[in-house]
Amino acid sequence: MIKSKKRSAAYWLRQGSSWLIMLPGIGLFAFFLWWPLLQGIRMSMFKTRNIELVEFIGFENYVRVISREDFSQALSNTLSYTFWSLLIGFVIPILMALFIGETVRGRGFFRTAAYIPNILPGLAAVLLWKAFFSAERTGVINILLGYLGIEPIAFLSEANLVIPLIVITATWKGAGATALIYMAGLAGINPELYEAATIDGAGVLKRIRYITVPAIFNLGSTLLILQIISIFQIMYEPLVLTSGGPDDASLSLMLLMWRYAFGGQIDYGRASAVAVIIAVILLFFTAVYSVVNKRKTDWD
Repeated sequence: MIKSKKRSAAYWLRQGSSWLIMLPGIGLFAFFLWWPLLQGIRMSMFKTRNIELVEFIGFENYVRVISREDFSQALSNTLSYTFWSLLIGFVIPILMALFIGETVRGRGFFRTAAYIPNILPGLAAVLLWKAFFSAERTGVINILLGYLGIEPIAFLSEANLVIPLIVITATWKGAGATALIYMAGLAGINPELYEAATIDGAGVLKRIRYITVPAIFNLGSTLLILQIISIFQIMYEPLVLTSGGPDDASLSLMLLMWRYAFGGQIDYGRASAVAVIIAVILLFFTAVYSVVNKRKTDWD
């Protein structure tokens, strides 16, 4: 009996010590994450005057936001951003990692070159690409087109081009870091598998298909959901490049939220409603990913 009490006391002592160690981290996490999230949900249900809560109106802010045409345009554009991001931004880092991984000489140089864009501040990278896409004759791309006798093109004024161009800008900035993550995953593959495949006569494409892709599949699926979460929060790229134009063709949900909060309307209630809607959509995608990933794990 005495021994069991001593064991119980030792158990609770270990548990208490563990919680004491975690308490500062939990406190910081709650203060900087959970509390602002709860405050945002609360604010979305009030009529506001700047950040002051004036009157409780329930879900009226949500109804007003969703019923506006700019919300449906922003949601459609954000889904388009997601599509182009998966088509361009998700594939390019994988191809870069495979290319560098198959390179025999100069691998260190290519790794460094791939990562250099990540060193630039995000705003500086966007301004750099704005100079490339400038509609003036002094725009970098238009200078090159001028040598071919082609008149200047206003790339960012073309509604069907603006979203892919913005995705290219974001991809150029972040693809190098993602490629390095894939390369770290590739480094964990047993080189004897490649040697055996080479001896059996497998070429580069077959080695990639039957060895490389299965080995990084789980890593790729995790980065996929992170890519979707990231692109759903795209804001400063369209803000700096196009201000959401032309005719809201590049307006994203995050940029719509910024407009409500800082773009002249100054309605933090509606801005908070848009933020909560984005969070719910991302929670849905995350839940779908978790279910699919769990089923795949069970099948394996």
